[in-house]
Amino acid sequence: MRALVLVVVLSIGPSFRLSAQAFPAKPPRPTPLSPVRFPPFKEATLGSGLQLVLVEHHEQPVVSVSLSFRAGETYDPPGKEGLAELVAELLSKGTASRSAEQIAATIEGVGGSLSASASEDVLTISADALSDQLGLVFDLLGDVTQHAAFPESELALARTRALSALALSLSQPASVAARIFGKEIYGPNPYGRSATRESYNAVTRDDVTRFAADRLRPAGALLVVAGDVTERQVDALVEQVFAGWRGSPPTARPPPPPPATAATDILLVHRPGSSQANIVLGNTTILPADPVYYAGRIATQVLGGGADSRLFLMLRERKGWTYGAYANLQRYRGLGYWQATAEVRTEVADSALSELLHQIERIRTQAIADSELAAAKGFLVGSFPLTIETPSQIAAQVANAKLLGLGDDYLRLYRERLAAVTPAAARAAAARLYRRGALTIVVVGDATQLYDRLKAIAPVRLVDGDGNPLTPAELSPKAAPVALDPAQLASHTDSSRVLFQGNPVGASVSALRRTADSLVYTEQSNLGGGAFQQTVTLVLDPADGSSRRLDRVTIQQGQRSEAHLTYSGGRVKGRSAMPQQDGTTKPFDIDTVLPPGTIDEDAVPFSVPAFPLESGKSFTVSFFSPSDGAVKLLTFKVGAEESVVVPAGTFQAYHIAVTGSRVPFVMYVSTTAPRRVVRTEYVGQPLVVELVK
Repeated sequence: MRALVLVVVLSIGPSFRLSAQAFPAKPPRPTPLSPVRFPPFKEATLGSGLQLVLVEHHEQPVVSVSLSFRAGETYDPPGKEGLAELVAELLSKGTASRSAEQIAATIEGVGGSLSASASEDVLTISADALSDQLGLVFDLLGDVTQHAAFPESELALARTRALSALALSLSQPASVAARIFGKEIYGPNPYGRSATRESYNAVTRDDVTRFAADRLRPAGALLVVAGDVTERQVDALVEQVFAGWRGSPPTARPPPPPPATAATDILLVHRPGSSQANIVLGNTTILPADPVYYAGRIATQVLGGGADSRLFLMLRERKGWTYGAYANLQRYRGLGYWQATAEVRTEVADSALSELLHQIERIRTQAIADSELAAAKGFLVGSFPLTIETPSQIAAQVANAKLLGLGDDYLRLYRERLAAVTPAAARAAAARLYRRGALTIVVVGDATQLYDRLKAIAPVRLVDGDGNPLTPAELSPKAAPVALDPAQLASHTDSSRVLFQGNPVGASVSALRRTADSLVYTEQSNLGGGAFQQTVTLVLDPADGSSRRLDRVTIQQGQRSEAHLTYSGGRVKGRSAMPQQDGTTKPFDIDTVLPPGTIDEDAVPFSVPAFPLESGKSFTVSFFSPSDGAVKLLTFKVGAEESVVVPAGTFQAYHIAVTGSRVPFVMYVSTTAPRRVVRTEYVGQPLVVELVK
């Protein structure tokens, strides 16, 4: 093979010459758009009120079926946010005649899929398979729709998964910014609500069954069948599977209107220690069928639709402030919104926000260049056929158009309407949609560094990560000693397991015991089959729980480090070691003055349960870290009581969010004396510690 390649290269070598005329000076003109051959669809409304849309598409032997209801997240009752999401997940987790395992095995056994999801407006059940399995698809779809059992055990699992996903989401500043931005622009309107720990935990099985009975009815529902099928096949299966399904349209209540924003201000969400700032700005816009959408979509593409947009080129390519800055225009069944986003370094957050506002003003008031307009149109018009290639894509597009009330010719004329947008129309749309004088601006970052800088741009309101108001004086909380409750410091032994991504990776045993003149806390941990081992002995004053002496030995990946400290007279003295990036440890001496009430960080597992805990309280306490040789401020925010299930049993526990450490974490502390830490979750990390006994 190698000899053949050499022969070919040698044979063309002497006569092959590069010429400047071999390469055109300009790129070729784009070819004319070929017409989109969107397959025709047939519509019918059944006697039950179910709308049926059939799209015959015989290019591939596959079929996609979706059944959509006006039962999305905006229909969640107040205080039960997350209900529609849980209902959607539970639909395929068992029916009157099939278990969750049987449903999964049946559809997966033929190479298909079945799932359900809830968006803001709609709950949709979708199934895909080879077209010769159409009967099976309808059978399963009809079963989960009409006969879902909603087992209590599956609800508990779904809630646990939802809470884990929520904890991970809240650890990401972009997610926090999006949640608070939605609440700001929509206020009491359902589009502004988000699920919380409290709302997930408030959902009962009765709520699930009632929601399904009230909202999953045929009247007003939309069944879309797309793929290699015939009208006769579909009509027969619809009659067979849904013949006895009845139900009047769900009741609809007009939602409260979004709040009117009179002027632009900045909502600064304090995220202590954050090295970046997440900026989200925008406002509510239009109803889905408003014809200004097409010009607005073009203007938004020019502003921040991709790597060639103004925001991306200015904030990333020219300024180097961010990895990307974007804008998008969102349609809902109700009032939609537009937003621009950027994630920037803290020190340039004010400059980046000023530039964002400048670019918004430019596109509102100045004509868009022909080259920019052509590029935006070329991308949007040219990429549209890629969204209707498969039956599942076709079904999704048809369902979206029907559910938003966009008209029967929407998909057929979509490209033509975009292509017809003029520079004047795009600028007029931007002027109407982007309300420069009444924008909502949300910035998530370290407010101690951002507050004064952002005040120069617009008035600033301060809140914490939960949206609770803050004052500038509260940005730097002062630590205060906390009196420990001696009744909570009873002798006891706790055994815990450590989970990583849900799998056991180790165990920890801790004990608190009283001697004649001391409290002695010991802890032994072993993770990863011995990859990490640690032994802690902490001696404390029994009168107030203050530290006297610490001895800690850690072996990590074969490297041994020790800490031996003495606490006395408001100082800590001794020797410790700090892990290095190369896997070694660096010993160092400690002789540090401590603020009053400072506690050794190894005392957290038993000292926090002895705090005067009460929902709504917050404690900021000085802790000394032997690993760093430094005093830290840890803040403990006590949330509502929750029911927590761990191997040791079911406990009513306080939800305590802890910030100030390298990795924020959440402690669940039982409410009955003597209180114990029953579960610890590390925010943004798949690491959990659970009480076993």
